[in-house]
Amino acid sequence: MLSFSGFRLEDGSPIYQQIIRYLEQGIAAGTIRDGDGLPSRRVLSAQLGVNPNTVQKACRMLEEAGLITSRSGAKSEFTLDEAAVAAVRTRLMEREAAALVRSLRQMGLTRPEAEALIDRLWDSPELEEEKP
Repeated sequence: MLSFSGFRLEDGSPIYQQIIRYLEQGIAAGTIRDGDGLPSRRVLSAQLGVNPNTVQKACRMLEEAGLITSRSGAKSEFTLDEAAVAAVRTRLMEREAAALVRSLRQMGLTRPEAEALIDRLWDSPELEEEKP
């Protein structure tokens, strides 16, 4: 069963979006695989300390995106093929890159300055990979 031990609530975005992002990061990282099961909505809402309707909304959106399937009386499970994983990974990368570009522009960096910064930091040992 999928663990939410690394999930941390943040300010600034709706909780259901944070749940979706956490799961998408797991999909992109390969820690969530096809057939992995989700805890029941009640169990998950209790684990996270959030309203069950919030978890329900996140699951409904994941179902609409084709990332999980749910059957009455059964737990939800991930339905992931290579195309779905690639789409999630691309969506996450574009979202993160767009946020970075917005921040760099707001700080007044030019494109060459931003590229130089990224080149300098790319292989920096101080930047450890975060696990979802």
